[in-house]
Amino acid sequence: MRSLDANDIKELNLLKHYRIIRKWACRNNELNDADLELLIYLDCIEFFTKQDFKDGSYSYSWDNRRWNRLLKQGWIVVWRERNRTTQKYHIYKTSFKCKHLIKQMYRIMLGEEDLPISHHRNSIMKGKTYTDKVLSKSILNVNKDKNR
Repeated sequence: MRSLDANDIKELNLLKHYRIIRKWACRNNELNDADLELLIYLDCIEFFTKQDFKDGSYSYSWDNRRWNRLLKQGWIVVWRERNRTTQKYHIYKTSFKCKHLIKQMYRIMLGEEDLPISHHRNSIMKGKTYTDKVLSKSILNVNKDKNR
């Protein structure tokens, strides 16, 4: 199996439209940028403890309520409960909802799927604010770009 190098990733144009895709994902799922990127990190390590979560969140802005919010909104779920004898702590994983969003972002980055442009699937396309109008134009440009 051939390993990837920097030129292979550059040729894929993987990060070309990352900012627009991230803005779309955050806006339509009531997440902020740090939450989404932390969920991507946690999805990569698959099973994690609360300490792994704390270690991953050092590079993001401090949010004392992030753990409880992500757990309550269903982005993180308990995979194994602790039982106070053999398992000393819970083990968590990202939920199906989280995995689905991240896979959809990857498909959009690879050009396999377009960003939604309907008003009920993408709240940005309603154009309520100036920022929404600019982002909706960018979303249309991303969808037109077939070399992503």
